[in-house]
Parts: sequence; C-alpha cells; structure tokens
Amino acid sequence: MPPLHGAGLFDGVALLDHHCHGVVPADLDRQAFEVLLTEAPAAGGRNRFASMLGLAVRRWCAPVLDLEPHADPGDYLRRRAELGWAEVTSRLLRASGAGTWLVDTGFTPGELTSPAQLASLGDGDAYSVVRLESVAEQVTGVGTAAGWADAVEDAVRQAVVDAVGMKTVVAYRSGLAVPAAPPSRAAVAHAAGQRLRGLTSGATTRLADPVLGAWLVHLGARLSAEMALPLQVHTGFGDPDVRLTTANPALLTDLLVATEHTGARFMLLHCWPFMREAGYLANVFDHVYIDVGLAVPHTGARAHEVIGELFELAPFASVCFSSDGYGLPELHFLGARLWRNAMARLVDDWVADGVLAVRDVDSFANGLADGNARSAYPLPPVG
Repeated sequence: MPPLHGAGLFDGVALLDHHCHGVVPADLDRQAFEVLLTEAPAAGGRNRFASMLGLAVRRWCAPVLDLEPHADPGDYLRRRAELGWAEVTSRLLRASGAGTWLVDTGFTPGELTSPAQLASLGDGDAYSVVRLESVAEQVTGVGTAAGWADAVEDAVRQAVVDAVGMKTVVAYRSGLAVPAAPPSRAAVAHAAGQRLRGLTSGATTRLADPVLGAWLVHLGARLSAEMALPLQVHTGFGDPDVRLTTANPALLTDLLVATEHTGARFMLLHCWPFMREAGYLANVFDHVYIDVGLAVPHTGARAHEVIGELFELAPFASVCFSSDGYGLPELHFLGARLWRNAMARLVDDWVADGVLAVRDVDSFANGLADGNARSAYPLPPVG
C-alpha cells in the first residue's frame, strides 16, 4: 500500500477562509457560550456540549487552551474565563492555520470584532464581504418609490469600494427560486412603494419582499460581472428563519443559466444537506464555486462524509474552504481543524486505493485550501 500523505500535508497547508464572521469581544458565561454552539435562537434546556460540535470543542479546542483532550465542559469554560476572550481568540485563530479571512460584516445582532480586529488577533489578513440585504435595508429616506432601486444600487456601489465580495441571504427571505430575468422596473417600483409605506408606519426594515429580493440578487450578479466581485449565496442549513425546502441550491438553476456567460461568479455557501446538488451545479456551470462551511464543525467526526458527497460531481477547482465561524473563535478553529482531518482521511483513502496519484496530491490540496478562492476573489498576491 502506498504511504499515507494526507495528514501531514493538510496540517501544513495554509488556509484561506473565504466566508466567516467576527467573534464576540467579551467573556461568555455557559449559557451565552452554548447559544453560539447552535443555530437555534436560544440554547434552551438542552446541553449543547452533547452534540457532534460539542464533542469537537472538547476534543480539539481544549488542548489549544492547555487542557487535556475531552476536557469536562465546566473545566473548559473555566479555563476559557481564566485566559480571557482575547487570548482564547488569538490562540484558536492562529492554531487554525488560516492566514486570511473574508468576513461577512452584515450580520451583527450583537457586537462582533471587525475584520481588522480579527486579522490582528489571528496574525493574518482579513477583508470585508458586503451583505446586500443589509445595505438595502439602510436605504429608507428615499423620496419616491421609483427612486428606490437607484438609491440602493448607489449605496451598494459605495459599500463595496473596499470589499472583496458580496453576499445575499435571499434564501432566508424569499427562497432561492430567483427568476432568470430581473423583475421589471415597474414591479420593483410597486414593491418599493409598499415597502416605504410600511416603513413610515413603523414596520420592520427587514427586506423580505420576493420582488425586491430577486432584484437585489440580479443587482449582485450584474455588479459581480462588472466589478469582478464574487457573489456569495447562502444555501441550505442555517437558523430557523431559513426553510430548507426553499434553500436548495438547485433552485438557482434558471439564474445560473441566465448568467453563465456574463462574467459573474457565484459562491454557494454551506450547502448541507444539498452537497450533491451543489456539486452538480459546479459540474455544469464554470462560474459556480461551492463549500461546506458551517456544516463541517457541526457534523464533527462525520465531516468526511459531507465533503465526500460534495466531491462526487464537483470539479476540484470549484471547491473552496470556509469555516463560517461566528461569535466563537472555536468555530473558526474547528472549521479548519475538522476540514483538515476530513481531507486527510479522504486523500489517504484515495491514494491507497489508486484513485489519486501521489504526484497530484500537492496541487489538489493547495487548490482547495487557498488557490481556488484566490482565483475567484480580487485579493492581493501572496507575500
């Protein structure tokens, strides 16, 4: 049997985390910590350490904080408090081996570290990704409904000046069945009028109208082509706001057909449980990139099965790494640690079975870890 190659290789390769968030810049009690171990809005009465993610925290994060693997949750949280949030964050980010983070700055229900703070704590580089819905929701003082679309486009253009990408969460708002053609200007003006009237009556600023959501996605696709800024799209697994039946990436097919030759680039995030659908889309559309961020830390020791399904159809050059770390630096670290473990296991199996030649392992690993994302985003050259 050929020698094993995956573990050493993937432990040594630097990662580009192409989708994540900041961390909470405060020390957390057990309840606050456990809330961030789940996509649920509250931890409830369940022990959130009793999960694949909780087991991974105890197994892999504990040694980074000078504890034995599988440390008791109480001991882990006491050690976390002794070190303080900044030291814990710095240790875990640096231990992740991800030297570059692309940070979604649009979801901030509480205070999170900025990209600059994240980069400083992790001794690396960080860049901003602009969430389209967050920008559009801030456009409230528009004189007429007909002017809403122009005002939003101006705001987005201004917001992305220093960004390396955009993101849409239309999956949470009206689903991924975005039509191939953008809504007419008249339809957008009508929907914008209803939105603006609602805002004057004290309604929430949340943008959930399907017409406005579809228009915003098409705006993102158009600017992606014009400005060479990839458009990240949330798909699949998320908090209870999302409906999995309308978050299947296959629902994007009409939009992807319509934008195939425009120069737009789509980064399909997370994808669980639709890894095979995402892999299919990357197989038939060259402007589609995919990842399984978020799913990897939550599936823990089963992550290799999730990633394996992605590779059934996905071209290797279409697959990127992300952690979707949010709130807890443990999630940034585990996204990387468990991804490395899973990839090492897959590569060792493939080499042993004669599926992958030893001479191809380096280029395969480096593309997944860093190169594929760098080919998609407007990032400065390494070094």
